[in-house]
Amino acid sequence: MDDTGKLFIGGSRKPDDSLNKAEYLELKFGNRHGLVTGATGTGKTVSLQVLAEGFSKAGVPVFAADIKGDLSGIAMKGEAKDFLLKRAEQIGFQDYEFEQFPVIFWDLFGEKGHRVRTTIAEMGPLLLSRLMDASEPQEGVINIAFKIADKANLPLLDLKDFASLLNYMADNASELSSQFGLISKSSVASIQRGLLVLEQQGAEHFFGEPALKISDIMRINPNSGYGQISVLAADKLMMNPRLYATFLLWLLSELFEELPEVGDPEQPKLVFFFDEAHLLFNDAPKVLTERVEQVVRLIRSKGVGVYFVTQNPLDVPETVLAQLGNRVQHALRAYTPREQKAVKTAADTFRPNPAFDCATAITNLGTGEALVSTLEGKGAPSIVERTLVRPPSGRIGPLSDQERQAVMDKSPVLGLYDEDLDRESAFEILAARARQAADTAAARKAQDELQASPPAGSGETTGWTLPGFGGKDDDNDQNRAQPRRSGYQRETIIEAAMKSVTRTVATQVGRAIVRGILGSLKR
Repeated sequence: MDDTGKLFIGGSRKPDDSLNKAEYLELKFGNRHGLVTGATGTGKTVSLQVLAEGFSKAGVPVFAADIKGDLSGIAMKGEAKDFLLKRAEQIGFQDYEFEQFPVIFWDLFGEKGHRVRTTIAEMGPLLLSRLMDASEPQEGVINIAFKIADKANLPLLDLKDFASLLNYMADNASELSSQFGLISKSSVASIQRGLLVLEQQGAEHFFGEPALKISDIMRINPNSGYGQISVLAADKLMMNPRLYATFLLWLLSELFEELPEVGDPEQPKLVFFFDEAHLLFNDAPKVLTERVEQVVRLIRSKGVGVYFVTQNPLDVPETVLAQLGNRVQHALRAYTPREQKAVKTAADTFRPNPAFDCATAITNLGTGEALVSTLEGKGAPSIVERTLVRPPSGRIGPLSDQERQAVMDKSPVLGLYDEDLDRESAFEILAARARQAADTAAARKAQDELQASPPAGSGETTGWTLPGFGGKDDDNDQNRAQPRRSGYQRETIIEAAMKSVTRTVATQVGRAIVRGILGSLKR
């Protein structure tokens, strides 16, 4: 029943409940984004699965978050059940058959899928500030930290790298403030406390290497030609909604930055389903909302379709909602003023159908039934139709742990992301430089040579010397401090650097071995 270049959604109904016509989503408009909404238990997850199966069958890779675990069943062949066969008969779906789809399971925690990570540097200061719920002054310090890391060639890979850099900034705040702007020690301390909270919430699993390669979520199965469906296990991740939303926004941003412009292809290069989409916009600062709007607006030209799945259309800002051309609206309840407003908003976004009142229909839809409107012709929305959504071909419901493991054992990315890689980065480099500075200080004292050459740093720099590690300016500061022999003796920059490293080591909760401080560095 699938026409070439079209994705079959279901069969529309006339007011007398007789079959009207088949409802399709044209693949050439698949990158024009979409919205799937409806109250709990109305069939949103099944609609998501139907769309994911349709795109996969057309050779389009899919990435979808699995909030409850129900979407995992798409990896197994469906079973002939009475209610599925009845629905297929109701809509005249004569070609209905069961099949399994190629799936890669992902999990930030590495428990129900392959590990998925990114680095602090790739996350960037804006998203990291969002993740930490940083204030404006704290966001300023985070931006300065990234600039220092860039100028001093300090790779920021994981949380301990960023914590080490913050400790260094706090101990050298005066020198750094004169170059980059005010670095408040209180702001640094607040950010450090925020890092501890992130670590307790499991964010340490997300930051590190090997980082996820975008190409690995854009695979085509070589045997079937189906698009690979990447399913992110998000049940545990939902315990930290801010991490969940920030991760998916990071992934969208990476797609936008890495993929080439393709204009309007015959079908999407990737389709991205963002379940529980309201979490992306809850308490989000204006700059972040504007970033989401920008990415959604421009990523279409990269061939990526973004589909938001949420309970209420009011969860999505109007500026984003206006860009979602393909709509699947399941039933909404209208008991409260906000719910009544949501029903009106949903009804007003559809191209009216003279056969029925849209607002009334939304409150009367049955389970698995939806109002559907997709782009057609030259990109205009179709007249909204009351539609029975087709039954999926894959299994409805979650896989068992054994079934999930069997899928993972045959995964095309098996072994690529499952082990941590900890190469030399900011933590090790700062520790090595502090150790070298201490060795040089000891040599100076023994030889009474105040003008000794500064030690070479660990790793190359970009022509800018980190204050506090024996640069020219530090020599001058040290010379000026020499006459103060009695009373209060100002702490030297080298002593501050050593205290910074000591504090860095102390804050690495749960890490039993500290590399590169009490012995030689392992490169």
